[in-house]
Amino acid sequence: MLGGAPGLSGRWERLEPRPRAGRMLRQVLHAGLRTSFHALGRFVARHAVFFASTPVLLSILLGASFSRYRVEGDVESLLAPKHSLAKIEGNLVESLFPVNRSKHALYSDLQTPGRYGRVIITARRGSVLDPVHLETILQLHRQIYQMQVTASATTVGSTSFNYSFSYLCLPDDKNVCIVDDIIRAMEEIQSARTSNQSVPILQYPITQLVDGRQAYIGHQLGGVQGWGPGGAVRGHGTGAKGEGVRSAKAVQLTYYLQSRSGLMDRVAGRWEKAFCSELSLFGALHPKLGLYPSTSSSLRTDFQFSSVLARRPLLASLGVCGVLAILCCSMRDCVRSKPWLGMLALLSVALSGLTAAGILNLTGATYNSTYLGIPFVMLGHGLFGSFEMLSSWRRTREDQHVKERVASVFEDVMLRFSGSTMIHLMTLGLAASPLTNMEAVRLFCRSAALAITISYVYMLSFYSSCLVFTGYLETRYRHGCFCRRVPKPDQLDSKPAWYRCLMYTRYQDETQSTNPPHGVGHTHVPNPNLTHVETQTVNSSGVRGHVANSIQTQSPPNTHSTTTVTDPHPQDSHLLLGCVRHCYGDWITNTYVKPFVVLLYLVYISFGLMGFLQVTQGSDPSSLVAMDTATVLYTHTQQRYFSSYSPVIGFYIYESAPYWNDSVQRDLLEYAKGFQRISWLEAYLNYLSDCNQSTSQPRENFTRTLRHSFLREPQFAHFADDIIFAERGQGEEPDVAASRIFLVAKTTENKREEMSVLLDTLRRLSLTSRVRFLIFNPSFVYLDRYATAVSSPLKHSLLAVLFLLGLSSLVVVEPLVSLWLGLTLLSVQFGVLGFMTLWGVEMDCVSVLCLISALGHSADCSGPLLCGFTSGRGESRTRWVRLALERHGIPSLQTLVCYSAALVPVCSVRSNLTRTLFRCLILTAGCSALHTLAFLPTLLTFLPPSKSRDHRPGREGQRQEVECVEMNDSTRVVDQITTV
Repeated sequence: MLGGAPGLSGRWERLEPRPRAGRMLRQVLHAGLRTSFHALGRFVARHAVFFASTPVLLSILLGASFSRYRVEGDVESLLAPKHSLAKIEGNLVESLFPVNRSKHALYSDLQTPGRYGRVIITARRGSVLDPVHLETILQLHRQIYQMQVTASATTVGSTSFNYSFSYLCLPDDKNVCIVDDIIRAMEEIQSARTSNQSVPILQYPITQLVDGRQAYIGHQLGGVQGWGPGGAVRGHGTGAKGEGVRSAKAVQLTYYLQSRSGLMDRVAGRWEKAFCSELSLFGALHPKLGLYPSTSSSLRTDFQFSSVLARRPLLASLGVCGVLAILCCSMRDCVRSKPWLGMLALLSVALSGLTAAGILNLTGATYNSTYLGIPFVMLGHGLFGSFEMLSSWRRTREDQHVKERVASVFEDVMLRFSGSTMIHLMTLGLAASPLTNMEAVRLFCRSAALAITISYVYMLSFYSSCLVFTGYLETRYRHGCFCRRVPKPDQLDSKPAWYRCLMYTRYQDETQSTNPPHGVGHTHVPNPNLTHVETQTVNSSGVRGHVANSIQTQSPPNTHSTTTVTDPHPQDSHLLLGCVRHCYGDWITNTYVKPFVVLLYLVYISFGLMGFLQVTQGSDPSSLVAMDTATVLYTHTQQRYFSSYSPVIGFYIYESAPYWNDSVQRDLLEYAKGFQRISWLEAYLNYLSDCNQSTSQPRENFTRTLRHSFLREPQFAHFADDIIFAERGQGEEPDVAASRIFLVAKTTENKREEMSVLLDTLRRLSLTSRVRFLIFNPSFVYLDRYATAVSSPLKHSLLAVLFLLGLSSLVVVEPLVSLWLGLTLLSVQFGVLGFMTLWGVEMDCVSVLCLISALGHSADCSGPLLCGFTSGRGESRTRWVRLALERHGIPSLQTLVCYSAALVPVCSVRSNLTRTLFRCLILTAGCSALHTLAFLPTLLTFLPPSKSRDHRPGREGQRQEVECVEMNDSTRVVDQITTV
């Protein structure tokens, strides 16, 4: 149209300076995206029935796939780093010394391969070595040994068989069931007492049995008090090697089972259940003893039990959130009030979750308890979109058609909503990539990314269609809740007061009577960059039109009154809008309040830094299970009585070494110095010294004596399992190809941290040692590089967001939006990480999942506020901060209120996992609220971008030079350009 006016373009160039090419390109892209969303909104409004019914039908069809619902059974694959050096070392150890055969010696309190049943027995009074308690413990051992389980016909052919522990147990080389050495020691003590003989001295932590064999019992006997020099009594766990045990508060028994086939594994699983039942009955009959059982399936069962406990609280969360969403969508005007949209927003989130779950079921995915956080990720994002759309709807002109209003909503909201969705998908998508070394994090982020995508599509289709339907109800003056037509004011005069209050609304004729007279325009500004001057006009045929200037321009300071959106009926506005407009907006931008807000932000950063410096890793899987379960009770009891020593560490020499060399012997003895150890090399060297032989011998003599003398002694015969010989030539003595030594370290209460440090120290030593060795324990798969595996997804997601924001600056009209949003995300993330540490939350996979989702949640809350402020021109900073709070701060506040209320029922779940989930998510909501409603509104009043940079002297008197008059009637649209 402008090109058709001769001489007009030259005059416009003189009035408006030529924009830079970069800014012009961003404006073109921005305008193109807004136009595309405008067309999409019009298309959805024209086919509202289709877009409303299709998501419902699709969700019902996919929801039928829950017959394929499967629960993840391998907890180690979820919570342990997927690729770690410990797993590679474990495979090498397995090829040399099968872990399944040596797990009784390679004890691990965190994870043990295969099937087993374990119980800690504590004495409520006295010692477990007292005659009464000792007899009861041995009686329990005999009952467990004789316990039988029956395999039904559906498991084993057509006949049922009874299986006892003697059939299922893990045998040794003599085909005898492997039992703990403490059982043999206790049987020797009882036998001596029965025959009135001297009771053998039980030493700690390494004792010597009657057959002369040395056995480590540090993880089998706990709460030990030893006899010191001169008969003095030592404290718990202070017994040194060679000192006798005076008393012990706890004993731990382990029963290892075979699981070499599918049948044996199923039978062993039944035996574990019968094991727990037998202990429960035995504990009821003997109240003087405390029994704390644990099996190989306890961790998996208790980890997944959190999902069972959270079912009713999740339903309560949905109900509480629904009530608040209805209240947030309600207002005094019964026609313009849309309470059902709050419930429909939750329905849209529920349908998208059902669809995502159906897709996961059809693709064969498995579920685990970490998925409890996905509904809250969807809820925060979905509520943000719904409240933003409703807020934009209320800013549209009521005399427009519903389709035009929906198109205007899409044009105003969907660009920001799509941007925040992209941030969600970028953070979750990169965390779900193969770069993530933690399987639980990867699976969660993959499922959450799918759910967010479907939620975004359903928000564009289902919720937008519902907005169309409620718009038609508003156009026809029907009650927003009961859908009944509201009588006009003259018909309500004769009704009771409660009925008039319930049916209160404003009719269009009332609105027109309060509008400015002809020639005085009012402005609607869906985008602060565009100044739309709209004037009601009437043509010669009586058809009402409007004057709309769609040319982008900068409003001069003396025209502030013409660009301000005034509400002719403030009493009909939303309650929160009235509070923000008349109270909070003025208060937060007050000059005397700003210093206190800045001081509050400094306090926020200080406490965040304090917590950031105290971050600890949570590698213990028991911290993610439900409370008051067998795993938690067993873990607490073990930490109380068996925390004096570390798990048994296998020191594996996996290459042939010159053991006969004196310097190699000194090196190996030096490596094991400071540990409690079961070492064939140390025992062999002592054996040679006792036989008056030199420890430095030729290879043939050293090996010959080892094979034919040392290993044939009864007390040393068990060392044959720790040495692998390799044949040389015929007639030559074989070499020692590989061997192992068992080490145990003295630990304190921080056992996990000390084990991690010990692992790193010994690995660094192996790189410089002349002897090629490695160390391994099954628990190392959880400890090895756990901090790196947990934190790397968070770092990758944060870098991805910053990269995405850098790219988005090419599309956003004001690039400072990306800068401010990036700083806000970093600040929120820093605060959540620091405060959750101060609240006692460790850095585990669940807390990392919450931190990753916090990036998207904080972008949802603060992004629209920043866009609304930075895109405005021609007003003061304070004015645009207040306007941004009115337009975008209220939807963010409504989202945060509903989101926080939905989290409250979750805190009642007795589970460590949900407790971590609640603390991290509520901190995310609180930090996002502080930034959106306090920190950003204050900082933006005196930090860039500037609002007066486009005003130069001499421009204050300029007026609008071009106006576009659009005449609308039922048959034609006439556009006219007029020079004013």
